[in-house]
Amino acid sequence: MSIAHPFDPFTPGEIAKAAQIVRKALPGKSPNFRVITLQEPRKSEMIPFLEKEHLGHSQISRPARTARVQVTIRGDSGLIEMVELFVNLDSASVVKEEHLAGKHPYIDSAYMQAAEKACRADPRVRAEIEKLKLPPGAEFVVEPWAYATDGMNDMTERTTMCYFYMRLLDHPDANYYAYPLDLCAEVSEQLQVTKIYHMPSSESEKTRQDARPYDHGKVHPREMSEYHPDLRPSPRTTTKPYQVIQPEGPSFKTEGNLLSWEKWTMRVGFNYREGLTLHDIRYDNKSLFYRLSLSEMFVPYGDPRSPYPRKGAFDLGNDGAGINANNLQLGCDCLGTIKYFDGWHNTSSGEPVKLPNVVCCHEQDDGILWKHTNHRTQNAVVTRSRILVLQTIITVSNYEYIFAFHFGQDASVHYEVRATGILSTCPINLDDKVSYGTIVAPGVLAPYHQHLFSLRIDPAIEGTANSLQVEESHPMPIDDQNPFGVGYTTRSKIIDQEGGLDLDFATNRSFKIINENKINPITRTPVGFKLSPYYSQLLLAHPSSYHAKRSEFGSHAVWVTRYEDDELFPAGRHTMQSLGGEGISSAIEQRRKNGNSSVRNEDIVVWHTFGSTHNPRIEDWPVMPSEKMVVGLKPVNFFSGNPGLDVAVSTQERNRSVLVENGAGHGSGSGSKASCRL
Repeated sequence: MSIAHPFDPFTPGEIAKAAQIVRKALPGKSPNFRVITLQEPRKSEMIPFLEKEHLGHSQISRPARTARVQVTIRGDSGLIEMVELFVNLDSASVVKEEHLAGKHPYIDSAYMQAAEKACRADPRVRAEIEKLKLPPGAEFVVEPWAYATDGMNDMTERTTMCYFYMRLLDHPDANYYAYPLDLCAEVSEQLQVTKIYHMPSSESEKTRQDARPYDHGKVHPREMSEYHPDLRPSPRTTTKPYQVIQPEGPSFKTEGNLLSWEKWTMRVGFNYREGLTLHDIRYDNKSLFYRLSLSEMFVPYGDPRSPYPRKGAFDLGNDGAGINANNLQLGCDCLGTIKYFDGWHNTSSGEPVKLPNVVCCHEQDDGILWKHTNHRTQNAVVTRSRILVLQTIITVSNYEYIFAFHFGQDASVHYEVRATGILSTCPINLDDKVSYGTIVAPGVLAPYHQHLFSLRIDPAIEGTANSLQVEESHPMPIDDQNPFGVGYTTRSKIIDQEGGLDLDFATNRSFKIINENKINPITRTPVGFKLSPYYSQLLLAHPSSYHAKRSEFGSHAVWVTRYEDDELFPAGRHTMQSLGGEGISSAIEQRRKNGNSSVRNEDIVVWHTFGSTHNPRIEDWPVMPSEKMVVGLKPVNFFSGNPGLDVAVSTQERNRSVLVENGAGHGSGSGSKASCRL
């Protein structure tokens, strides 16, 4: 049996063992296991381990395998309490136990189903449904949401918001978001319906107690709002098959969770909250990044009418990217020659449960990597780009998010996010409209909202002592040195203290993670990697709002902090119904008060906030075409030249493209080995 690498996710056996140890530590408590996951070793332990591992030492002392376990139990007062335990699996002992008063774990799907069931069973809810006088054959659908804090309720206990929709067609995949109802219910921790009210249906309206019959004029043809092929006209037939074939197999290799491709090596991780994580990322055995991950995602809705300010979802902190990861399918989510990685989670009783095919690994053609044509000889040298893709897809209620790391042969890394799925909708009167949403079907309003992501970059650029350099490009003044007014130069500043920074189009502000102790012998500048940010709007909610208090990372595009082992999440460890004051800005302020906020030539973390201000279009309905966002990390003065120069040139013999003549494909696929000639 192979020994687990310290970065490897837990095996089923380790999950079961951790649960057994916790049960013994909490006798008679009947713990509900919410999380059993790897507590990654401290970096101070891992760096010496990795150094010896890469030197090929056979006997290396390994950090202990430690589990972070979250359970809920019923306390002495009868209330549900959240307890976090750290379990050393090697010694089979609990090394730390903490009762987290007022904190809540991520969304429990079983609990949400119970909240939905409580709504359906409540006679007052059913009476309100009767008052709506829905069309014959219609069914009502209950969609529970975690209550996003608005200051109106006590957050020490869980509160669930239940929104109501109508399904008109007798088909399980009928789009009920096309028929939002104006009914809302709140459900307590004890699964009791505590409030029932009717929501506003115009810009000036407020919540009310009186029911109005559903306007049957909102019923519309299925072609307007259905997306499932069973419920739509036949699709277009003009798209011919496209198949990705690698006759010699893939260029990547895997050994457990160790992945190698071209000159890249890395370890693939996966956990319930972040989903895909990458560790010890190296190019040509040069250290580049200690850890890369998407650390948080916040979706604040901009509809100011109550109860809609309660719609502010932390799709990682509240829901979990790992738990909601799709089972990816061949020929659908990933094309070509595919390697899948599975994940493991746990049941409420602490048993391991498999999450199959949560990460797909494959190669893609990415266009031309580099090319030059000698105009004197007309000889063209062309090298096509191949990228390695690591992709995961999550479904959180109505939305899908596609997350993918792209690794290039030129030592570049790109992180791509695509958003798709169905818009979250609310009711609107047929003759009304509002200034903070788009009407996408009769009586259907899609409110404005934002998607804010935080990419956590834990660099190790030729070592862990790194700095963040901000560089701007400025025009030179017209003077004796620049008489024609065409010159420009750069100004650089190395950041000394932790804090948040913003983008600036006007100066082409860029951010370089550099190692001041390693100087490029040719450029005479520190080696580094450049962050190519995705330019996007920051959080629009007012700084005094709970949206802003709870998502501190949304106030700046780039943050730089000192590395802390337990600081992985820029909105705090516990986002469920959080009140704020636990995020990245608060952590920086606390360290500043302690006089410990230097980030120059230190072990640092860089966080990039990016996303989408989504003001829906009718073209986003009934299902949204993917909206793509890309962040880049590129070497800057790290190498002695183009690191992709040694990639083999492209030839027809290898690529076997087919010529189309008279509308049909022809060609044997053979061709010259030589470079292309114009």
